[in-house]
Amino acid sequence: MAGWRTHKGLAVALPLENVDTDQLIPARFMSASRAEGYGDYLLHDMRFDADGRPDPDMPLNRHPGASILITRRNFGCGSSREAAVYALVDAGFRAVIAPSFGDIFAGNAVNNGLLAARVTQAEAETLIAALAGQTAEAAIDLETGTISLGGQRIAFALDPVRRTKLINGWDDIDLTLNDTGRIAAYRKTRRISVPWAWPSPQT
Repeated sequence: MAGWRTHKGLAVALPLENVDTDQLIPARFMSASRAEGYGDYLLHDMRFDADGRPDPDMPLNRHPGASILITRRNFGCGSSREAAVYALVDAGFRAVIAPSFGDIFAGNAVNNGLLAARVTQAEAETLIAALAGQTAEAAIDLETGTISLGGQRIAFALDPVRRTKLINGWDDIDLTLNDTGRIAAYRKTRRISVPWAWPSPQT
């Protein structure tokens, strides 16, 4: 997974609260191979009617080239479905900006290179209003923790470890491997300090 520090792209607003993982990718699409891509399934039941016709008023249908999603609180709530993140990534999204996220969704996001950045509710509304139902170019800087859009420059909250993972393109395994030396040193000193905690050699 490639890391990144800055991103410029079109932002689109989805002014909804409590968008859950079953809405992000309905369960009936879970049998599809990831190799086929999950982008077409993103928010499928919001984007298409029962006959498969796209809703012309749905923001993601009007602006298919967007890569930054601005939305409202509790985005990605519900189940631990990592495919919800796959659907966003495969649809071309690099970042989601919202006042709050489902905890598991936010963890899955960073492990797949997707920024889940928290702003205040007022700041989210400012960004949504700036888009006014359209798209506009926005810029994200992970190192400064800011998003710039329509003359607004807003700081977002992001855990430092998650920032490091996004910049380096790391998942949890990569993060652990980065500390291999420290882990080995701790193991060595721990073995000396508490030898009784270690199993006896097999004879």
